[in-house]
Amino acid sequence: MENRPASPMIVPAYWAEARLQSRAGKRRVTVRRFGWSDEGQAAAEAHAQARAQAALDRILAGETLPRRERRSNYGVHGVPIREQIVARHPDGAIVTRNSYGARCLNSPDVLFADIDFAPRRFGPPTAVVAIAMALGLAAGVWFQHWIWPLGTAVVVLPLAIWLGERARRRHMHEGGAEARALQRVEAFSTAHPDWHLRVYRSPGGLRAMALHRTFDPLDAEVAACFQALGTDPLYAMLCKAQRCFRARLTAKPWRAGVRRRIRPPVAAWSPEQANRPDRLAWIDRYERAASRFAACRFLRALGDTTRIDPVADRIRALHDEETGALTARPLA
Repeated sequence: MENRPASPMIVPAYWAEARLQSRAGKRRVTVRRFGWSDEGQAAAEAHAQARAQAALDRILAGETLPRRERRSNYGVHGVPIREQIVARHPDGAIVTRNSYGARCLNSPDVLFADIDFAPRRFGPPTAVVAIAMALGLAAGVWFQHWIWPLGTAVVVLPLAIWLGERARRRHMHEGGAEARALQRVEAFSTAHPDWHLRVYRSPGGLRAMALHRTFDPLDAEVAACFQALGTDPLYAMLCKAQRCFRARLTAKPWRAGVRRRIRPPVAAWSPEQANRPDRLAWIDRYERAASRFAACRFLRALGDTTRIDPVADRIRALHDEETGALTARPLA
């Protein structure tokens, strides 16, 4: 399949927030909306005013809308992520600093997929224990004898603990969460032998990168790939909203021993915020601490490793260098 131009990536350089007020009968209605632009601050402010006015008009017309834009794990719902642009690279890649201070790679067309390990709990099956104990208690009340709940506890609790331990041992025998995630990636590779995938281990999961060609983040093929690999749904949503793929390049601060949070405790979206002395001092401490760790580690290449798109390969080189993926540094 030929490479197609990707949709324009949305990583704005300029941001603003507009606040409008009006009255609806006896109620005062206040609406805030963000605006953004790559052209300049004035364009961002005009965009914010237009979005705020449109929202206010719809609310006054009787529509139910949030007065302020809601935050999600990846930023504000329905709004591009507000992050400081740290560097621009050839092939359209942009490095930003996220809300907790780590640097992130944003690529308009080189596919990355985050695959979080599914949490597994192996304690006693709570529902089974609760039902059994409730039955024992009911029997005790019915027969007016304490031996029923006590007997149920003596029998059920050891059985539940044994079942939980058995499930844990089976899970570990099968290789644990990493092996299960790798099996999904390998199954996808087997079904798509013409793809060239690079697989990395991150602190909490896997990262897959496609090297054989570039992709539009809005492609149905990308959505199918994400679903087959078990990609984090929030990450998949972000890729569509931003029109880009994303990979964290540096350690999470708390994993690198940096406990104090960056200030402001949201991603900087103005030069004044980005250049605060306390923020710059934090970044200096963080970057020195993060340099001792790797954000991910290369595991293996799958599929047709002879197919290498030159754009994807340049992004691969940038990614591997910045993350420390080919080093022995500990993951963070």
